[in-house]
Amino acid sequence: MDRSGQGSDDAALVLRAREGNAGAFEALVRKHYRGAFAVARSRVENAMDAEDVVQESFVRALERLDDCDPERFAGWFLTMVRNRAHNARIYERRRHGVDPEEAGLATGDEGDGGTGRRARISGLRDALEEAVATLPPVQREILLLHDLEGFKHAEIAETVGVSVGMSRYHLMQARRKMRDELDRDALEVQGHGS
Repeated sequence: MDRSGQGSDDAALVLRAREGNAGAFEALVRKHYRGAFAVARSRVENAMDAEDVVQESFVRALERLDDCDPERFAGWFLTMVRNRAHNARIYERRRHGVDPEEAGLATGDEGDGGTGRRARISGLRDALEEAVATLPPVQREILLLHDLEGFKHAEIAETVGVSVGMSRYHLMQARRKMRDELDRDALEVQGHGS
């Protein structure tokens, strides 16, 4: 995904949205929804909570649009998403008396998934979600932003608040942990299947 010129594109949209152009803000929402969802999903327990965090963050961003540097909208907004997701996670932990670090990410019940191909896809999705849940939050966020959303390391560094080198390091570590976790799951499945 080529993101060259993103800041200037965002700046133009932010300036038009500040003038009351609803279409410009809708364009910002369409452009940044997936990245925001990836950030939120890396921090909260399920997809529905992540969607709530993203929606609340867009509402807050619209209310505070005058506070943002138009050239840095993406970083400003994703920081807002990350903070709101963090607060949502703390709220859920207190509400349910569960330590989110111990609980990891919930994997959501997807139903029986049918047989054959659908069952294999469902099993793979579950294994991936469980493997992602084992990652520390910063590695989870970087992995999702880079591999799912196509962010470059410079964008990730600005968004997450680490150096470009640390972004690369965290991605390497996350991928290694994912491989190890998925290999371990495959060996367990083979062991039970024999």
